[in-house]
Amino acid sequence: MGKDNDRGFKVITAFIKPGFRLRFSPTIIGAENIPKDGAVVIAGNHKNISDQFLVFLATKRVVNYMAKREYFDGALAPLFRWAGCIPVNRDGFDAAAVRSAIKILKKGGAVGIFPEGTRNKTDALLLPFKPGAVAIAQRGGAVIVPFAITGEYERKGGLKIVFGKAFSPADMSPEAATEKLYNEVRDLLTAR
Repeated sequence: MGKDNDRGFKVITAFIKPGFRLRFSPTIIGAENIPKDGAVVIAGNHKNISDQFLVFLATKRVVNYMAKREYFDGALAPLFRWAGCIPVNRDGFDAAAVRSAIKILKKGGAVGIFPEGTRNKTDALLLPFKPGAVAIAQRGGAVIVPFAITGEYERKGGLKIVFGKAFSPADMSPEAATEKLYNEVRDLLTAR
C-alpha cells in the first residue's frame, strides 16, 4: 500500500494496540522471528475477528492483512481501510487482491494471511490450508513466518500468540510449502 495507508495503519494501531493490550493482555512468544524489514508473509490460524489486530501487537511493522471484502462494506469498513487491509473476494480467485499483496512484498513489505481462508468455527484444530499464502510469498520473494493464536478470547490474559521461525518457500513446490506451513502452525498450536 502507499505512504497514506502506512500513515493510516500507524494512526489506527496507535489506538488499537493499547486497547487490545488492555482487553486481551496476550502472551507473545517469538516476536523476534518477524523480520524487521524485507518481504514477509505472516500466516497463521484464524478463530476470531480480532486475530489480525492481535498480531499487530507483536511488531512495529506495517502488516497489510488480506481480509474478506464484506468487511469493507460494513460499519468497520474505515477501520479495515485505514489498517491497510487488502479486500479479498472469497467467491473465487481474486487476481486484484493477489497483485496487491505481491506488490507490497516486492517493495519489502509485510502481508498477513489466514491460510484457512476463513475463521475456523469448528472443533477441528485447523481447517485445510489454501495455497494462496505460499503462492503469494513465492511470487513476492518473501519468507513466511508461521504463527498460532491459542487460548480463550473471553478471558483477559487467556491468549497466547506464538511466532515460529521464518522459512523460505522459494525452492519448494507450492504443495510442499503449504504442507510445511500447515505443519508449522499445527505444531505451534499443540506445543506446550
